[in-house]
Amino acid sequence: MSTYRLQISPAFTLRDAAQVLDHVQRLGAEWVYLSPLLQAEPGSMHGYDVVDPHRVDEGRGGAAALHEFCDAAHSRGLKVLVDIVPNHMGVATPALNAWWWDVLAHGQESRYASYFDIDWPFGDGRLRLPVLGDSPDELDALTVEGGELRYYDHRFPIAPGTEGGSPRDVHDRQHYELVSWRRADAELNYRRFFAVNTLAGLRVEDARVFEDTHREIRRWVDEGLVDGLRVDHPDGLREPGGYLERLAELAQGRPVWVEKILEGDEVMPDWPTQGTTGYDALGIFDRVFVDPTGEEPLTALAVELDERDETQDWQALVHRRKRAVADGILRSEVLRVVRELGEGTDAELADAVAELAAWLPVYRTYLPFGREHLEEAVAAARDSRPDLAEAFDALEGRLGHRFEQTTGAIMAKGVEDNAFYRYTRLVSLTEVGGDPSEFALSPEEFHRRQADRARRLPESLTTLSTHDTKRSEDTRARINVLAEVPDRWERFLRTVRERVGFGDGSLESLLWQSVVGAWPASRERLQAYALKAAREAGASTGWTDPDESFEAAMAAAIDAAFDDERVRAEVEALSALIDEPGASNGLGVKLLQLLAPGVPDVYQGSERWERSLVDPDNRRPVEFDAAAGLLAHIDEGWQPDVDSSGAAKVLVTSRALRLRRDRPELFTTYRPVYADGPRGGHLIGFDRGGAIALATRLPVGLAEAGGWGPTVIDLGDDTVRDELTGREHRGRTPVADVLDRYPVALLVRR
Repeated sequence: MSTYRLQISPAFTLRDAAQVLDHVQRLGAEWVYLSPLLQAEPGSMHGYDVVDPHRVDEGRGGAAALHEFCDAAHSRGLKVLVDIVPNHMGVATPALNAWWWDVLAHGQESRYASYFDIDWPFGDGRLRLPVLGDSPDELDALTVEGGELRYYDHRFPIAPGTEGGSPRDVHDRQHYELVSWRRADAELNYRRFFAVNTLAGLRVEDARVFEDTHREIRRWVDEGLVDGLRVDHPDGLREPGGYLERLAELAQGRPVWVEKILEGDEVMPDWPTQGTTGYDALGIFDRVFVDPTGEEPLTALAVELDERDETQDWQALVHRRKRAVADGILRSEVLRVVRELGEGTDAELADAVAELAAWLPVYRTYLPFGREHLEEAVAAARDSRPDLAEAFDALEGRLGHRFEQTTGAIMAKGVEDNAFYRYTRLVSLTEVGGDPSEFALSPEEFHRRQADRARRLPESLTTLSTHDTKRSEDTRARINVLAEVPDRWERFLRTVRERVGFGDGSLESLLWQSVVGAWPASRERLQAYALKAAREAGASTGWTDPDESFEAAMAAAIDAAFDDERVRAEVEALSALIDEPGASNGLGVKLLQLLAPGVPDVYQGSERWERSLVDPDNRRPVEFDAAAGLLAHIDEGWQPDVDSSGAAKVLVTSRALRLRRDRPELFTTYRPVYADGPRGGHLIGFDRGGAIALATRLPVGLAEAGGWGPTVIDLGDDTVRDELTGREHRGRTPVADVLDRYPVALLVRR
């Protein structure tokens, strides 16, 4: 089984997606995996801001287009997997969300008041909406028009019987209170998705809310439109296990995957699901292509560049950044944990809750499941803050669902969206679900983890690129080459910093690694990425109080990659140096992921080179026609070179996916494959029970050593055929012969 993910949006509708189904089917995928489809905010490119769960998004094609798409997919033998969003709804435009509008109009008397996770007593019976600017006179901008209260472009309902008087008077009678956006940090009284004020948390633990929010999804199942579901952010729910049991009943035996991010050796609860969406697998594939000898020089360079001393200790950095989030943009959620303990706004208890959340080594617990992680956090917190001993004692055995819902958001905002942008010795390692302090994996450790996944998570998705990855697979594959050439990377960085440095060495390292990894890329893409990365890092500028002079200097540095002759020459020279080994890494990691245990997911367009950066860059339009043309040419017998067209990757992707689809009997076991000889460590391979994946690792070092030389691989007595070249091999065979055309081989036993 395998999936191919399509990002459905107003710019790429369900009808557009139906036009690429022939390509997906010919590529070899078995499922087509769609981003959220319910009615979202107009123009939403991602669909995670649902405003009406009772209908398919009109901008994405509507209900008729979904029927047409599913019929077209099923007629081609493809199954349909759809992403659903149970945790929250979009409330950026209240008038578009009938439930939210009703709550604003009628307060606690609204039939939908219980749908949203609101702490009414904390707001003195009013719902606080952080939409005002900074001025103390912002309420003077209110007007009453058309029976609504308006603040510039924002529209709000007026409760029956509260009309009359000045706009301020009308406002003061409402069931909501408009407050400054800066008060969101500590004074909001509704749960959000992370710290996004325009995504309000839902209470799907309530059976009525579940049924109402899943009515359209149930129709999809009942009518046979969808064949599986993917659940977004289950860790935000009060009781994920209970929700998934109810969802399994709704799904009527169809498979369900969950966006659960596992940390290290963390084990997933025994939920009625097939597994995760695959972030836990991504780092395993990447790290076997990283040269461990690069760790020391790259760490030394990072330490030198890091004026904030954040590179030495990853766990300490994680604690600091999670604590900053708990004390900052998610302070409202921490204070609500304390209030639900019946302790009011006790500052010491809030301090203790934030400290425990900052030390929790996983996204969340599901008590009693995962208690060992909470105990680890308690021990670390007591050690770091002995002054809070009494507060920790008071919390003993009292932290429940509210704390668990909060810790995942603190982890995501503190690590994924902050610490990852500050720990920059090799930025390909800073990916969702990964631990960047783990620099590389040996083949032996890689095989141990794959065997473990085959045993524990055989039906989990595996992935290399998604809409949430900080850098896509081939961008990371190119950056990984820098671990093999750390001296050359250091010379490059010193040269460009001397010419266009802007005063933040750690961020400069992150940006230039990303530039080289994604090169060639447009000025607009790189400028947008640099601005987002700098603000996420939050060290020299930020989202709430941007430093305009710093951002201008940074923008000038990015411009220099295009306009400054010396800087552009340096970028192009380093890019050329990593082109070939980066392509080798890219083909290798793709082949391993497609054949490894689990269900491989192919992100749209990643059958060719995928050199995207963070969202929204990874949602750019895909040239499906180009990929389809290359595949047709390959199917006619063309053996492409490993070049900029990405045709070689289309070859690898299609042959691997087709083999999984057509020959499932070849994927029943997992056995490591090793080579014998002086360069044996440059081969990574495994046998799945007749389908054998072989890939080159550390290609720069291999080339410097003179190639494979006398290194051989024992292929056994049976003849094997390389699905990429058509050549046959058997017995003890020189690796140089097997990999003479491509840096990878896909062998099938006769």
